[in-house]
Amino acid sequence: MLKTEDINQKSEHKEKNTDYGSRNTGDGIDRQTALDLSYRKGVEIYDLFASANRTREKFRGNKVDLCSIINAKSGACPEDCSFCAQSAHSKTDISVYPLMEKEQILEAAVFSRENGVRRFCVVTSGKKPSFKELRAICDLISGIRKTGLLPCATLGLLDKEQLRQLRDAGLHRYHHNLETSEAFFSEVCTTHTYREKVRTIEYAKSLGLSICSGGIFGLGESWEDRVDMAFALRELGVDSVPVNFLAPVRGTPLEDREALRPFEALKIISVCRLILPDREIRVCGGRPATLRDMNSYIFFAGADGLLVGNYLTTQGRNLTDDLKMIRDLELEY
Repeated sequence: MLKTEDINQKSEHKEKNTDYGSRNTGDGIDRQTALDLSYRKGVEIYDLFASANRTREKFRGNKVDLCSIINAKSGACPEDCSFCAQSAHSKTDISVYPLMEKEQILEAAVFSRENGVRRFCVVTSGKKPSFKELRAICDLISGIRKTGLLPCATLGLLDKEQLRQLRDAGLHRYHHNLETSEAFFSEVCTTHTYREKVRTIEYAKSLGLSICSGGIFGLGESWEDRVDMAFALRELGVDSVPVNFLAPVRGTPLEDREALRPFEALKIISVCRLILPDREIRVCGGRPATLRDMNSYIFFAGADGLLVGNYLTTQGRNLTDDLKMIRDLELEY
């Protein structure tokens, strides 16, 4: 039979090894610890969430960074990303259209700003925009900057000169997801490489642009892949990490894949927070369908950023509901 002092020692040892939030110095946990945490089940999951929440409070405070996006050019993309409804290799019923008019995009930007959004991202389908499109997008970026928002862009595999033009037009942040680990990437896309994506991020970073890069979870990747991607993002020194969850779309290669369960998705957020303690962890696509009634748990799990409004080809949560959720949790935006 265990003596009282033995039980106390065991309890203290367990707390010492689970309280990552209070003893996190900003470097983040190591790879083996991250993998160990991925196996947490039952009540231990709540210990993980609590550690991630303390880490969020310590390094990010209680403010939620809000962003919104506009699908400024949709569909007919030559890339074969298996999750994407906009790929020409898939047979989906999404809308296909060229670059939207400036007035439409600026109207959406102003609406976002009036609802507490800080960042507004222009997203286009395709490997990269044409010369003419890029010139129009640079003009858009200047217009978005004038609204008081921080302009972001997701435009594919740009070279350094194209990124320089965007920066000079007022671009604050470039968004370019790694999507998954280097080892798993060929299972997700074959028309461009992981290294091409890394090179684009390095170009943007070298020009002084803020970097937003993360991935999409639920593609069939392992926990090792998830952790490897998070460590790659730490090595790249990105500023914001978008966490997306697969929402299977009919007509794509992954249409029959089951969505992640809520606790699995929340564990991903927590482990990312502990690996990247002082970065923005931003929950984005697939949130409503994956988390369902547990949307508010994302902050307890360590998130401090949120993509609000609709996504590229799927519906998001009601903006009013999201803003009320943040206020109810006594967080700021």
